[in-house]
Amino acid sequence: MAGKSKLPVLNLTVEEKARLDSLRHSRSEPVRKVERAKILWHYHAGLNPTEIKATTNVSRVTVYNCLRKALAMGLEAGLKDAFHRPKEPLIDRADKAWVVHLACTKPKELGYAAELWTRRALAAHVRQHAAAAAHPNLARAAKSTVQKILAQAQLQPHKVKYYLEKRDPEFAAKMKEVLIVYQEVLVQNRAAEQAAASGVGSVAPAVITVSIDEKPGVQAIANTAPDLPPVAGKHSAVARDYEYQRHGTLSILAALDLHDGHVVARVESRHRSREFVALLKDLDAHYPAAATLRIILDNHSAHISKETRAYLATRPNRFKYVHTPKHGSWLNIVETLFGKMARTFLRQIRVASKAELKERILLGIAEINAAPVVHRWKRFDLLVA
Repeated sequence: MAGKSKLPVLNLTVEEKARLDSLRHSRSEPVRKVERAKILWHYHAGLNPTEIKATTNVSRVTVYNCLRKALAMGLEAGLKDAFHRPKEPLIDRADKAWVVHLACTKPKELGYAAELWTRRALAAHVRQHAAAAAHPNLARAAKSTVQKILAQAQLQPHKVKYYLEKRDPEFAAKMKEVLIVYQEVLVQNRAAEQAAASGVGSVAPAVITVSIDEKPGVQAIANTAPDLPPVAGKHSAVARDYEYQRHGTLSILAALDLHDGHVVARVESRHRSREFVALLKDLDAHYPAAATLRIILDNHSAHISKETRAYLATRPNRFKYVHTPKHGSWLNIVETLFGKMARTFLRQIRVASKAELKERILLGIAEINAAPVVHRWKRFDLLVA
């Protein structure tokens, strides 16, 4: 029978005992840390090093090293490996800097066909050119070694992250103009709500704000086989054949009233100046003649063409343009309407012809107008950005 240990008693607080008990049963902590927790737990429970060795199936050296560190420097020291480096690393800072430089250079600039690096291709290039570039320590660098260097530098040269360059030098000023319009609309709508709540009859605003844009490329796609309905207990979803037939595309030209949510829209095969002028004529007919129609729209050529300007000249003081900045279509609130269409009646739509697609789109717009929702802009913090 093993004798009593000559090492001192390991004193633990209640919190330390609870931590050891949790660690020794852990399935997610590193194996070596769990082993040390078991060693310290058993030693505190009264087992000697020989018994601990047999119980935990570790070497006597490991047991004594763990216990001596814990007795000398505390519980946390006993749970951790002492830092040691048997030899200086072969790959130095200069080697790593060269790898980082390569990762920040496109492969095509070094004579390759690829646009972006893969980790395998980068590692192969490093090994091939290490000696010539005065970095012989990288001549046998594995892909994992290159990956560790990239991870330390927080580089992912195999990925693309998109951004949008602001090409309009007046972007901030134009954005501010649009947001001020949204603020004015908000004030108008609140005043109308208060008037309605107090029993005062609503008065049509002198300036009516409408958000206009086009949604091109709505596809008329037909099934080549009928859809199969879901069957309770057997098929939870609609079954659809993979094959389909294209019948062309249509464009939705929509004008969203920012006061009451009403939508004036047209569905056309194209969206040229004449189609846009037709939408303006629809707006002119829909609203009171005395009102000014303030239109928020982008810089599409049809909006400012000679044909469009000729029509606007026949209706002086009727329309007032407020342009969104270039590449700022997200500032046009009508985009939320198109998003609603995409999530509702346009989602997974199948039709037999372009005529049916037009009919279904107009029906969907009629459903929106039957229960209109006022679209509100909320990001007024951009005014001070």
